[in-house]
Amino acid sequence: MQKNTYSLLQSMNISSKVLDAIDSAEKEVSGIFEELDDIMAFNQYKVLNAFQKHRISDMHFQWHTGYGYDDPGREALEKVYAELFHTEAALVRPIIVNGTHALTLTLTGILRPGDQLIYCTGKPYDTLEEVIGLREQGRGSLMEFGVSYDQVELLADGSIDLAAVKAAITPATRVMTVQRATGYGWRKAITIDEIETWAACVHSVNPDIICMVDNCYGEFLDTKEPTEVGVDVVAGSLIKNPGGGLALTGGYIAGRADLVERISYRMTSPGIGGECGLTFGQTRTMFQGLFIAPKTVNGAVKGAILCAKVFERLGFDVLPKAQDKRSDIIEAVKLGSPEAVVAFCEGIQAAAPVDSHVTPVPWDMPGYGDPVIMAAGAFVQGSSIELSADAPIRPPYVVYFQGGLTYEHSKFGVIKALQALYDKKLIAL
Repeated sequence: MQKNTYSLLQSMNISSKVLDAIDSAEKEVSGIFEELDDIMAFNQYKVLNAFQKHRISDMHFQWHTGYGYDDPGREALEKVYAELFHTEAALVRPIIVNGTHALTLTLTGILRPGDQLIYCTGKPYDTLEEVIGLREQGRGSLMEFGVSYDQVELLADGSIDLAAVKAAITPATRVMTVQRATGYGWRKAITIDEIETWAACVHSVNPDIICMVDNCYGEFLDTKEPTEVGVDVVAGSLIKNPGGGLALTGGYIAGRADLVERISYRMTSPGIGGECGLTFGQTRTMFQGLFIAPKTVNGAVKGAILCAKVFERLGFDVLPKAQDKRSDIIEAVKLGSPEAVVAFCEGIQAAAPVDSHVTPVPWDMPGYGDPVIMAAGAFVQGSSIELSADAPIRPPYVVYFQGGLTYEHSKFGVIKALQALYDKKLIAL
């Protein structure tokens, strides 16, 4: 850490012990950072090439009203996404309210009564439980509409159990899904290589089964996306990786043209599909956010690695380890007590450029089965590509750290989280 930066941070009430711990950890992971920079450069030029190929111009940033027929900005944006994901089609819309909505549209657009959905990475993210019908039935879930559900647990090492995947397939199996990111589980993210092997395994049993990936938090972590290695359709959120911190809302779905068409009928209505849908003047920020997303994701994943190394050195269990291959931007730290989880999140909130004076507290959020604490002082509310941390308040009290529009801000989040734990005597330095 440079002398001037060190002195400035000390003047911001950061202990020298905290700064020394951060500095030592950062030096240990500097070699990993160089490898990530190569992936970032590849993806930056891939995005640039897609923009140039589809001749993006100022006309694509203009407002349209009413039904949104023939919106050239929306059409161009979806062509760029299809190009980046190597798919036949894409939907990229501000009317998709979050990642859960994008996933719900995908599932409800494809599945029909009598079909079976199988999750191949164990229990899905909490908010998908109600979508499937595992919790709070009677609200229009898949199971209420006659779709059956099964899941295949991961192996002890966190990898996909391919033998069990094959054994789970039935004549009714229509969609098999991988959740790439950890969610609120204690497991590693699923890599592109693992996804490729899984998709080949599924299609070897039945090529008509649709392989779907929940791609939230995974975009631009590798030089390929799931749809380049055999996956039929992916979905994700624009206020995570691909929005680059500039998209104000929205989600995307990319995949085979026939699947995207069916999904579009669920998004609007049969017969209309993707032909309508106002973009509310948001195409400029959606394009610009996508353009800077590889660099933003690079800073976020570096921050996650620094977080891992700092808390590893203090004796905490972390997942993934600092040296592990990354496939999402999330770092899980097993803190062991609700007090430590709350203190960590208070530190993240105090590191924010917006609402740094606010104190986060656990509350009963819609869609979750436990009280959840969320720390995020973001320019876009709920944007988890910006610095944030959250955790369900349940044993073993794991906090999930992610984001940062720049590496320096992500690093400052680690600094403030460590300082909060130190101040409350929950760690020793």
